This record gives sequence, structure tokens and C-alpha cells, in this order.
Amino acid sequence: MAVSVITDSTSYVPRDLRRELKMGVVGLSSLLGGVIYADDAEDYEPFYTALEAAGEMPTTSQPAVQDMVDAIESRVEAGDEVVGVFISEKMSGTYSTALLARDMVLERHPGAVIELVDSRSNSMELGYAALAAARAAAAGEPIAAVVAAATAMIERTRFLFVPATLEYLRRGGRIGSASALIGSLLQVRPILTVTDGQTDVFAKVRTTRKALDTIVEAFSADIRDKGGLGDAIVHHIHNEAAGRLLAERISEVAGRAIDICPIGPAIGAHVGPGAVAVVYHTLDPMRKGH
Repeated sequence: MAVSVITDSTSYVPRDLRRELKMGVVGLSSLLGGVIYADDAEDYEPFYTALEAAGEMPTTSQPAVQDMVDAIESRVEAGDEVVGVFISEKMSGTYSTALLARDMVLERHPGAVIELVDSRSNSMELGYAALAAARAAAAGEPIAAVVAAATAMIERTRFLFVPATLEYLRRGGRIGSASALIGSLLQVRPILTVTDGQTDVFAKVRTTRKALDTIVEAFSADIRDKGGLGDAIVHHIHNEAAGRLLAERISEVAGRAIDICPIGPAIGAHVGPGAVAVVYHTLDPMRKGH
């Protein structure tokens, strides 16, 4: 029996990979100024233009229960087993929605096999876990091995990012342990990460330049000490120029070209325009956090 993998739009898995691996994606959305902006849109410019002009914080909505039911049930009805890999439950209600949808599908299809994984992150740290599952599924692995591929990947990834400001994280309530930095941004430039499903402080430095230097140094040390580089991607939030500059530096260390990927409204609204990040995974597990 085939295994089908679904994820949510905050994974930002490139569309060509989603098509190649037949991954399903359930979308989040953001409401700003009475306009709904899809997280999985082709163009994020309208949202960020509106965000920078607005005096209000957007409202981010998890996928509708019926959308999640449809994504799971369509694959069950096609005869597949299903693995869902989703954004951290500490960051969104998406995982809880998936649990509810799974139970609803099982009521109608008692013999269905549906496994859900909390990635404990978002963006391509979630994306790499979902891709690991999808690649195992494409290779014909049984569902237990597909789930194991996702969970093993979670232990081999790191997400490092530099926000332009902590204001968006503060307003959105997504700042986690980084809340201790509020009020001190005149003195420090924080490098943030995701630890155990929530935003955490990786390091504190004085300038943006030093923050980027520290990220490149951490990336280099991880791939040296943790068995080598699996893959990497650079994210940016409405700041492509800065994203390309960071990608060039990461590419030099990696010895190969590293792609960049913009972040959509669901995550971008809570981190804020101007942020840059790198997400990567090594071949051996790494210690998360500081």
C-alpha cells in the first residue's frame, strides 16, 4: 500500500519538489485590513506592502477543519496510508486541527492508517522533515519508516534567523523565551532559533553584521562536526537582497549553490519584514538551542 504525505503551507517547500514527490499542502491564511492573504500564494508582495502600511497586527488562521479532512480523506479514498507533518503545535493550532480531522476521517474509514507528526518548528525546518517523509514514501517504504524518516530529520536540522525587530514577535505572542530581549534591542542584535517547538535565543551580538557572521560560523561548525551537510536553504521576509547576500556566504561554506526562499504571511506576519534566515540539516543529529 502506498503512503501519501501532506504538510501545511508554513513548510514553504518549493513547488517543484512538492509536485515531484506528490506532496499535499493544506494552506494557512492571514487577515489584514479586511483582506485575506493566502500563505501559499505565488506573490507575497501585496501582503507585505499592506503590512508595512498598516497600524494593526494581522490575524493568522490555521487551515479549516474541512480542508484538512479533504486533504486526508482524498488520499485514504485513493487507497493510501497517510502521514501528515505539520507546524509546531506550540506555534499554531494546525496540528490540533489535523488531529481532529484524522478522527473524523477514521469515523468514516475505520480501516484507514493515518499518522501525524509535530515537526516542532516551521518554515523549511518543517519542510525538511516533510521532504524526508515524502522521499521515503516515494521509495516505497512502509508507513513506520516514513514517520521515522521525518522524526529523524527533526533531530538533524537547525533554523537560525535574524529579525529586523522583535516587535512583530512580541505583538503576535510568538516570542517564546526570547521575550527576555524586549527592551534591550538598542544594546543587542539577537540571533533566534527554534527549540522544542518555540522561538529561542541562539546568541546575542552587537550588530547585524556580527549576527550574520555568527550564523555563518555556526553553519560551518555544524557541518564540520555533525557528519557533513545534507542540504540548506536561505529564507527571507520581504528582503530578497539580504537573502541573496546570506545565500552567497552560505554557498561559499557549503561548496555548492544554496537557494533562497521567501516566507509567506503566516510566518512573516509574526517575525516581520526584513528578517533573513538559514535552515539546514546535517547527516548526524545535532544539539538544538544555544
